[in-house]
Amino acid sequence: MLFEIQSIGKIQSPFTHKFGIPRQPELVPAAETVIVLNDEFGVESVRGLAEFGYIWVQFVFHEAVAEGWVQMVRPPRLGGKKKMGVFATRSPHRPNHLGLSLLRLVRVDDSARPIRLICGGSDLLHGTPVVDIKPYIPFVEAQTDAPSGFVQGAPPQLRVVWQTNHFRLPENTKAIIEQCLAQDPRPAYQDLPERVYGMELAGVDVKFRVVGDEVFILQINELA
Repeated sequence: MLFEIQSIGKIQSPFTHKFGIPRQPELVPAAETVIVLNDEFGVESVRGLAEFGYIWVQFVFHEAVAEGWVQMVRPPRLGGKKKMGVFATRSPHRPNHLGLSLLRLVRVDDSARPIRLICGGSDLLHGTPVVDIKPYIPFVEAQTDAPSGFVQGAPPQLRVVWQTNHFRLPENTKAIIEQCLAQDPRPAYQDLPERVYGMELAGVDVKFRVVGDEVFILQINELA
């Protein structure tokens, strides 16, 4: 059966490239996500939403569509060495390329169109199409005693070491960089201490290297 789904808005976020995007929004709380609804949606469509603390955001992994989908993937939590079925993971390489993110709702700006939903934390690429928004209801959705398979607890954190001048960076930009790099954004199967990686976020290009349990920030360049 064929269905047609239209986007209801787009994402504004500090992440302009797929590489380095956090795997969960709460891992980088300094990052901000703004959902910009299409002009057709007025204040009636968000009435009552501001009373909720979190929202479910359903979106399209639009940059992965052309790559197709696979039956099995290598989850980062397993070091990229063991495969799991695509439906047991959050991989973007899904049959319908739909994603789901739980975002902290900070504020609903309905003073003018387009309406904007300002959210704390981000795991979404700038420009991502949003297809639905639902309120998060804790008493039915917070199943804290549920088995979580191969995902046990928060991922380990790297210690961030600055080896370049960062004093001119806004404090929020510095926080986003540190929180992202602490998650180790490299592909799970790569552990090459001599390799220098580059990551674009929050208007800057960050060059870094990972050695053991430390990540060294080597250079920061402003993007044109």
